[in-house]
Amino acid sequence: MPELPEVETTRLGLLPKVQGGRISTVTVRDRRLRWPIPGNLAKQLSGKTVVDISRRGKYLLWDCRSDTGANAQRGYLLSHLGMSGSLRLIHNGDHSHTPQIHDHLDIAFDDGTIVRYTDPRRFGAMLWIAGPQPTHALLDSLGPEPLSPDFDATHLHTVAKGRSVSVKEFIMNGRVVVGVGNIYASEALFRAGIHPRRAAGKVSIARFERLADAIKLTLANAIKAGGSSLRNYVQASGELGYFQVNAYVYDRDKLPCRVCKRPIRSIRQGQRSTYFCPRCQT
Repeated sequence: MPELPEVETTRLGLLPKVQGGRISTVTVRDRRLRWPIPGNLAKQLSGKTVVDISRRGKYLLWDCRSDTGANAQRGYLLSHLGMSGSLRLIHNGDHSHTPQIHDHLDIAFDDGTIVRYTDPRRFGAMLWIAGPQPTHALLDSLGPEPLSPDFDATHLHTVAKGRSVSVKEFIMNGRVVVGVGNIYASEALFRAGIHPRRAAGKVSIARFERLADAIKLTLANAIKAGGSSLRNYVQASGELGYFQVNAYVYDRDKLPCRVCKRPIRSIRQGQRSTYFCPRCQT
């Protein structure tokens, strides 16, 4: 599924094209997402200008305003890519993108640009938050952003005290830190030299320092690479992400470790595949 780097790459691809743009129409073809698209979403968005797009975890928050006068109306489009979703730009004059069965929503702008939401598994979200602040139940319990100063070894060590859950499942918990999904958890643990089965409560603060740095570096590198294109994910431009090409362990079961040459192993944790090097990670 799209993880933090894919969502951030999508945000960076959309922002230059839609910031300051006025939404002319919204076409909803299928409301049946994990969180159904509100019946009044088209009415709420039409006529509003996109002032900014920010990200909270794996959620995008579109800051939308009607004008800057005394009667200004403000709200946020909260979007989530779910398990298989993408937001792609379709440029003015390009008639080759006829809507397909999984193209559930189009946001059209005055200049002819269209942002199309595609989601084969329909696990995403397109919700409206009215008002000047993006407050929503889906955002209330989220942990710190991994690329922010709030996320460090002290935070991890404090939250992990007494926890018997594996360190891999621990860092994938959105209440602990947001956006560290399956791919990047495996990669960060490899960089930090920590076995994914080690209990979170038994990880020293020194090791958590290495892990916090590894998470930041892994996510930053993934954003630079445009994310990872697995299954349905593409960037806003329609291009693929290439981070997975240089992965150290993810999806490399039985292949030689890039560091020590010992075969990478694969195990199941929390219904997901975990990849690690039995020599480099202890």
